[in-house]
Amino acid sequence: MNKPIKHGSWGTTVDHRDLLRKIAEIGPILEANAAADEENGELTPATFEALKPLRMSHIFAAESLGGAQLPPTQGLELIEAITWHSGSAGWVSMVHCCIGAMSAAFLPDSAVERLFAPGTDNRFSGQGAPLGMLKKVDGGYRLNGKWSYGSGFSHATYSHSAAFVDDGAGKPAKDEKGNVIVMCAHAPISEHKKLGNWDVLGLGGTGSIDYAAEDVFIADDLVFPILTAPPLRQKEFFSLGVVGLAAIGHTGWALGTGRRMLDEIAKFARSKSGRAGLIGESEKFWHDYGRAEARYRAARAFVFEVWRDIEGTVEAGNRMSTRQISLVHLAKSEIHEVGVDICNFAYRAGGGASLRAGVIQRTFREMMVAANHFTIAPSIVTSAGRDIGGIWSNHVWQFYDLIEKK
Repeated sequence: MNKPIKHGSWGTTVDHRDLLRKIAEIGPILEANAAADEENGELTPATFEALKPLRMSHIFAAESLGGAQLPPTQGLELIEAITWHSGSAGWVSMVHCCIGAMSAAFLPDSAVERLFAPGTDNRFSGQGAPLGMLKKVDGGYRLNGKWSYGSGFSHATYSHSAAFVDDGAGKPAKDEKGNVIVMCAHAPISEHKKLGNWDVLGLGGTGSIDYAAEDVFIADDLVFPILTAPPLRQKEFFSLGVVGLAAIGHTGWALGTGRRMLDEIAKFARSKSGRAGLIGESEKFWHDYGRAEARYRAARAFVFEVWRDIEGTVEAGNRMSTRQISLVHLAKSEIHEVGVDICNFAYRAGGGASLRAGVIQRTFREMMVAANHFTIAPSIVTSAGRDIGGIWSNHVWQFYDLIEKK
């Protein structure tokens, strides 16, 4: 077998094809426990233990930190493969992957040396919306707040929670330009209160619970400015920023979900009995299936075109441009929109069979939940369109907003 070409920007100790083989090996475990994960409200021990050896929190971290330092296209393939077997397992994996990358990218050296020290296996989960407050004290801060959608929180070891910095009077502090200061704080999961509140349409197995911090101490080196954080290592790749790294996870998840629904409805149509027998002989079904397959493959090709261009930029020693981040957002949105259309087609084609518990019903529900995530909000696509259309060429991305250069 030919060895993959290695570039200095990427790791050499982990072959992602070995990880793909491991995912194929644990795939039956993930599938067998998918329904139980939902019933449990988070991943069952069997699912979590099967995923742990993949160390998804470390796939983008530098080899010097014990990570795999993979390029983004390989990370996309890993998330896609896990998600094909189980949407909830894929979601938790992509959250741990992306937040792990953020921690490895933006935290100071002293914190990274602790969190990624040899013998540790930390996993990171939390919420990037500033729903808390950090008050300065000796040696750090005191964190208070309540956050929702802490996906994979119970399976993580450290939180990642955005919060305003207290100006001393209980209001958000501002920098010299008049912008509010938002920090991302890290603390052991055990120091938070888990509040539950995860009774949802789909992705029930992700345990995306509400959680709270009540006067939790955060050391000075366990925060970074989430809106403007400069990459402190792997500077070309991590110039993607928090939003670009999150995009890898959400995009990979949608890739796996769309592919699974196409495979599942085709298998159903081939089964030659009842409703399946009818659609298996239907010219309209196979026409619509062919169109759905073509749209999925086109969207997937767009995704990998965008991310291979980013890999080329990293390998050339350059940082990301505004245009590249705009294309990341468009590709992420398109693979989700195509996924929604595929799931609607498959759900309707499956008739009564789609109503019952099973892969088609569960995948449909999961895709509808993912499509409501704020990372693919219409406003983001609108801003990306303005950039690519050439009317906002003097703007740059800050978090999920395209703002005028200052």
